[in-house]
Amino acid sequence: MDQIKLFVEELDREVARSRKALEQVPEGKHDWKPHEKSMAFGYLSNMVATIPTWVTMIVKQDSLDIAPKDGGQKPAPMNLASEYIAALDKAAKEARAALEGTSESHLGTTWKLLAGGNVVMSLPRHEMIRETINHWAHHRGQMTVYLRLMGAKVPALYGPSADDRSFA
Repeated sequence: MDQIKLFVEELDREVARSRKALEQVPEGKHDWKPHEKSMAFGYLSNMVATIPTWVTMIVKQDSLDIAPKDGGQKPAPMNLASEYIAALDKAAKEARAALEGTSESHLGTTWKLLAGGNVVMSLPRHEMIRETINHWAHHRGQMTVYLRLMGAKVPALYGPSADDRSFA
């Protein structure tokens, strides 16, 4: 079985699902939180839009530090559904190209996730890609709960929702 082909097909399906969720982003809710301990809606929406960049990094880099000691760069804030969708399209295009440009043997090599310079996870790249796709679905699920709590429509993603009776 061609692992790369499977990842590209799954990426395409998850991009379509993420697009449906991001299309529902209400304007002006970037800082909204359902609870003081929850992450802000804009940060969560940004993650749903840009997690495919992790696939690109997993293929092209040897590691990623999610909490660099210098603070790293903060992404430009987005507020409109169209901005999130444009970010998703860009991230997905780059992830697809990275996957299509790699080899099965490369996906078997080790990749590391760091936090503050410390290794928090070290796995073969193909396992990290799987973890990333699962992570993406998790945050998209959180996002749909936020959408419901804000009174926005929740799209059908893996099956019907109360707002969208289609089988996606």
